[in-house]
Amino acid sequence: MQNKKILITGGAGYIGSHTNALLNALGFQTLVVDNLSLGHKESLQYSPLNFLTQNLNEINCQNRLNIDNMSDMQSRILHFLSKLAQDFNMGGGGQTQDSSLNSKNSTLKKDSKNHIYNSETLSKETTSTKCKNTSSLHSQHDKILESKNQNSIKSNQDIESSLKQPYLNLIPSSLQNAHKNTTFIHADIGDSSALDSIFSTYDIESVIHFAAFAYVGESVADPSKYYRNNIANTLNLLESMRKHSVKHIIFSSTCATYGNPITLPITESHPQSPINPYGYTKLVVETMLRDFARAYGLNYVALRYFNAAGASLLFDLGESHSPETHLIPLLLETALGRREALSVFGDDYESRDGSCVRDYIHIEDLASAHILALKYLLNGGKSEVFNLGNGEGFSVFELIACAERLCGMEIPYRVEKRRAGDPATLIGDSTKAREILGWKPHFYHIETILESALRWHRNKRY
Repeated sequence: MQNKKILITGGAGYIGSHTNALLNALGFQTLVVDNLSLGHKESLQYSPLNFLTQNLNEINCQNRLNIDNMSDMQSRILHFLSKLAQDFNMGGGGQTQDSSLNSKNSTLKKDSKNHIYNSETLSKETTSTKCKNTSSLHSQHDKILESKNQNSIKSNQDIESSLKQPYLNLIPSSLQNAHKNTTFIHADIGDSSALDSIFSTYDIESVIHFAAFAYVGESVADPSKYYRNNIANTLNLLESMRKHSVKHIIFSSTCATYGNPITLPITESHPQSPINPYGYTKLVVETMLRDFARAYGLNYVALRYFNAAGASLLFDLGESHSPETHLIPLLLETALGRREALSVFGDDYESRDGSCVRDYIHIEDLASAHILALKYLLNGGKSEVFNLGNGEGFSVFELIACAERLCGMEIPYRVEKRRAGDPATLIGDSTKAREILGWKPHFYHIETILESALRWHRNKRY
């Protein structure tokens, strides 16, 4: 058996790839299982962004990171990663921060029957942008949250002993080599034999389950596709976990399980009454997890997302869907001249400017929640559900205005009829995740979210 690994289903998709990269940067060995029907293998072949690479080159010479010489956003990004590494390790955390920080993955030869093979690596850098701050809700977070670390790693052999020190000095080298901690497995979770081979071959500690279809309109037009993939295939995964005594799973759920909001902000105790097959399939899986926990001792965390948005501030990763249905990518593609105009579905809602208001959460903050949920389970936490959101909403017209400021131009849009089932406002209450997981959003300003996405969409890598 190899060292314990984290199995990530759908890990080549938008949220999965960002979570995988962040796990890798913290030293986790991951197995990404994806059939690539919607995911991108290129998302597993990533590099640090340019500004980080420049600092990494300096660190190679100086053997330490001088935060004082970095911009505010640069230092916030690395402090964020350092704090996350510290938070995970401070209470146990299982077999994660070991020699794997600078070691290559053990490899498997290609198995044509079970479709198991390794990922290739690709070094490619893109530019990063400096983000502005305007939101007042989280203004207290603008301060640098952690004290500066003055310790240094004298050699690669010092890594294990340095784990007792603050993590800031470990992060640069882990960013450079993060992609080496991923093993890619081309398989479908509907293939029971492939899953059995994977669980038999690897010593899997926990599962993070992203593999699902997530287009609301498509789920209405073709519910069978969603029931088969989101429910039946998840049952396959849970049965394989049970067969091989893997007890921990983090599930990518959604605020769509709530349906139309009765009260705002939405807490985890809000009634769940989904209004489309997509939301219903996620609710069914949450029910399955609860039943498996009661009957078989499964430990799970279900994370109910609001609106994932933005692109990585650490790596050349971002959002890439086909077809694209999410507002921010459509808005920015319009700004970049790749679309004639943005469609705004309704301007007569009961909101501050007549357009829909949604709670957007930066993809890096979303990914970090999965790592803290993993820590929670490995430290003996009971099965739970958590909302993930900023707790503050932005309207469609506010997003347009912000994008226009960033791009220095007017962005054409046309107002169309409301879409059926679109609530005026969806804002989540993440108090429970903050109190129990110790999670909080770091990159909560809408300018930060939009500018990271704009950098990505200007030169998408996949």
